[in-house]
Amino acid sequence: MFTDSVILDLHAGKGGNGVVAWRREKYIPKGGPCGGCGGKGGDVVVVADIQIPSLDWYRNRKILKAENGVQGGANKRRGRNGKELLLKVPCGTLVKDAQSGEILADMTDDGQKWVVCVGGKGGRGNETFKSSINRAPNFCTPGKPGGTQEIELELKLIADVGLVGFPNAGKSTLIKRISRARVKTAPYPFTTLRPNLGYVELEDYSRVLIADIPGIIAGAHEDRGLGFEFLRHIERTKLLVFVLDSAGTDGRDPLEDYRTLRRELESYNPDLVKRPYIVLLNKIDVEDSQLFIEQFLKEEKLPEDSLLCVSAERGDGLKDFVAAVSKRLGNELI
Repeated sequence: MFTDSVILDLHAGKGGNGVVAWRREKYIPKGGPCGGCGGKGGDVVVVADIQIPSLDWYRNRKILKAENGVQGGANKRRGRNGKELLLKVPCGTLVKDAQSGEILADMTDDGQKWVVCVGGKGGRGNETFKSSINRAPNFCTPGKPGGTQEIELELKLIADVGLVGFPNAGKSTLIKRISRARVKTAPYPFTTLRPNLGYVELEDYSRVLIADIPGIIAGAHEDRGLGFEFLRHIERTKLLVFVLDSAGTDGRDPLEDYRTLRRELESYNPDLVKRPYIVLLNKIDVEDSQLFIEQFLKEEKLPEDSLLCVSAERGDGLKDFVAAVSKRLGNELI
């Protein structure tokens, strides 16, 4: 299961208690106080990690706590600080307040850190209260409680290219053929239930990260079908690729599919339809696909560099598609 949204109840560690202790040594009748302070409680820190693909690890972990600080000891020994709790998340994760929905942090860069909850301060031992007017303090203070926070982690994939299309348009086959992504493909209709990611390496050794977004249907922006569960992953892509079934499988019309997809994206976020895009007419190897392609070209006028005809199954036109993607992205490739 691909998890891209979780709610967590986080607790920083409690500070260690201070202690009351007395120095007792032979031939030193007035040793005085020597109780040490407690250690600081551990912080809760969110860390962006490019190696983490999703939030699956948190799916069954709702309450997470950092380590408490250790109490002080005799002979002015300070207690050990509690270990911080590192929460590794994928790059592109938003940290939100679970109650208000306010965005607290946007974890976009690998290694980026953000402290969610600060650990409690350690208590003071009786040695720290010694003064000229109180030579033998007989008291200490407890450690402070750590901070707490209920947050929501929401993942928005950061990809160069987002494949958008109806179920069974051939997106999974396409990303499998042009990258090393291990995705399920089959000769029968089925719907991908999680985003797939794959790197395409170009001739100059730069790489394009492509995301296969699960199939969108009419009314997705109203939460129909998979709804906007995965629409959020399109928001950070630099280039959109509309993958259309040019063979009209299952009675589909590629022209109507294209217009429906653009309407759904515009209804979800108007900025999406302003992004650079490529229209990919797939399945040209299937009989009667040419009729649908001719009808599409007649009804929809697109720039020459924005329309390509391919067969993901046979590999026809895929080199031209990769070249077009490279040209569109230009210097933004990694």
